[in-house]
Amino acid sequence: MKKIELEIVALSHSITQTHSYAVVLGETNGLRRLPIVIGGFEAQAIAVALEHMQPSRPLTHDLMKNFMNAFNVELQEIIISDLQEGIFYSKLVCFTEHDTVEIDSRTSDALALAVRFGCPIYTYEHILENAGILMEDGGTGKKQKAEAVGAEDNTAGREDLSSMSLEELQNLLNDVLEHEDYIRAIAIRDEMNRRSQM
Repeated sequence: MKKIELEIVALSHSITQTHSYAVVLGETNGLRRLPIVIGGFEAQAIAVALEHMQPSRPLTHDLMKNFMNAFNVELQEIIISDLQEGIFYSKLVCFTEHDTVEIDSRTSDALALAVRFGCPIYTYEHILENAGILMEDGGTGKKQKAEAVGAEDNTAGREDLSSMSLEELQNLLNDVLEHEDYIRAIAIRDEMNRRSQM
């Protein structure tokens, strides 16, 4: 089967399930999108890697990457290989000096590792046909930047952050980083960056 390359184009709160997030994958050279609902922990793990944040202690996916690196195992690619009853199934294609091995994985974990290793993400045509969404090309032809939080999240978070001083924002950022709330830290950092560009 021919593989289709995907990239992460958005990460936001799920509008269909509370306490869940959606990671949206986009066809690299096309207009189709593949939304996948994931848990909060996995969303945070993906967001931390997308934003190049350095947690004070390694998260589970960082630990897995460190372990694989220590034993010279390279994550070559991930493949979203199946869709059954609304559940996506994925494989990690790992390469060592002597062998190539495919390992079964939850899709959210596979994506968190793919971001850390910088490896390609693939799926098959039948999965995009069954679960993909065709997006209109807005005429820009530009690749959409991956977002760590949804638009509705940014708006809600910005109102409460916009009334704070830069010093208060910095203190809040230090506090949320200490409590490992990386999704909130991204929103605070974005508010600080927005102000510095004014």
